[in-house]
This record gives sequence, C-alpha cells and structure tokens, in this order.
Amino acid sequence: MTAVGYVHGYSEHEARRLGDQADTLAALLHTGSVYPAGSRVLEVGCGVGAQTVHLVTAGPEAYLTAVDVSEDSLAQARARVAADAPTATVEWCRADLFDLPYGDAAFDHLFVCFVLEHLADPQQALAGLRRVLRPGGTITVIEGDHGSAFFHPDSAGARAVIDQQIRLQSAAGGNALIGRQLQPLLARAGYADVVVRPRTVYADRTRPSLVEGFTRNTFIAMIESVREDALAAGLTTPADWDWGMADLSRTAEDDGTFHYTFFKARAVNP
Repeated sequence: MTAVGYVHGYSEHEARRLGDQADTLAALLHTGSVYPAGSRVLEVGCGVGAQTVHLVTAGPEAYLTAVDVSEDSLAQARARVAADAPTATVEWCRADLFDLPYGDAAFDHLFVCFVLEHLADPQQALAGLRRVLRPGGTITVIEGDHGSAFFHPDSAGARAVIDQQIRLQSAAGGNALIGRQLQPLLARAGYADVVVRPRTVYADRTRPSLVEGFTRNTFIAMIESVREDALAAGLTTPADWDWGMADLSRTAEDDGTFHYTFFKARAVNP
C-alpha cells in the first residue's frame, strides 16, 4: 500500500510553499525536539527536505536518514540541505513507508511531519513503522487541522474555499482534519505514553513575518493551488472561487487576523 495522491501537487511553487512553511514555523514545530549525538533518526516522507534542514539543526551529531517515495522530491531535498546545511550528513533513500528497506529496531527515533494527512490508512502506517523503531524508541508526529482555521474579517466565501480544499483531499483519500486525531491514532497503532500538544499560529499586523510566511505564503497559497481541481469537481464557480479567495486574502491585510493550530505528538514504542 502506498500514499494517496498528493493533493497539493509537485510544482516548483509548491516546493517554495513548503519551504516557506517550514522556515516560518521552525521554532513553533521543532522547539523541544532534541536528537542526541549518535542516535539513529528516520524522517519518514521527507518530501523536498523542508523539514530536514531543521532536523539536522536540532540534532547535528545524530545519524539522520530521510526517505520519500518520490525521486524528484529527494533530489530537491538533497539540494536544499546542501545549500542550507552544507556540513550536514544525511542518508537519502527512495522507499515507500509501507515497505521500508530497514531491519527491525533500526532506529531510535522516527519523525513524521505532514505525511499522515495524505494516507488512506494512517493508523496502519503508524503501526507498521513500529517495526523499524527500537523498543523504548520514540516517534514525533506533526499534523495540521484545517478545521482550526478562523479569521477576521469572517467570510462565508473564505470558509467555502477552505472547505473545498478539505473535500478534495478527502476525495483523494486523505484527511486535512487529521491533527485532532493524533492521540487515538497513535494509541490504536500500539504506541504508549502518547502526548499531544497544540502548536498555535496567530498572525496580525504586529507579526508581519507570520502574516507573510504563514497566512499568505503557506495557507492562502495552499488553498489557491486547488482552484482548477475545485472547478473541475464542480464544487464552485469561477466567480464564487474568486470571491472566496479575495475574502481569504483580506485576512492578511492590515485589519485582518488569522489563526491556525498544528498538533505535535510524541509517543514511545513499548
């Protein structure tokens, strides 16, 4: 079994969006995560390496392995790490997370970020990953939840375009609301000591880096990217889509505010 289709696509624009997201949210998502010297860390679904550069910063003396199913994404990840963290050593591997080419208990820690939302069976994925994690080893999982987005000025049109992205991802077999499910997913997959904490993003004119890096370049850009798919699926009309996007963009103006919650989970392989 493999991941479902990546609803956001593999364009250069999407790669830039992922980089903006990772850099803007690095402190929010990675604070508290430490990888000791000599520990074996596996990043599952590294994509274009947007998070990889922050993992090597958090654990410069750890042994990091990064896997992804896409060779093109791995090539971009290698280039990104070479540019942003030239002294880092990363072992790269093209592999399906449901069929990893590693022995039992090969790693001390697993890092899974923005991956489960694209899987048809995230619980099965988490359960299968336990094989390569040593007993007592830990897993970190980070996911967003589009249902946590609220903003000012409020707008039915803006909420509609967000809902259309959620519906498209669901139709593709994914789940854009998965953040709220991390605790039960990890527990049912057999992990112990599951702890989930919200990591909240709030942006207004007093936090311009978040307005630009997250509201505009991460969230709004993500919604914009599904326009043609939403129209093709008959979920909206060009006029309604443009109305909704205009209202969503208002939240990044001087009188706007935007809120979103990510969920970061940590658990142990018993």
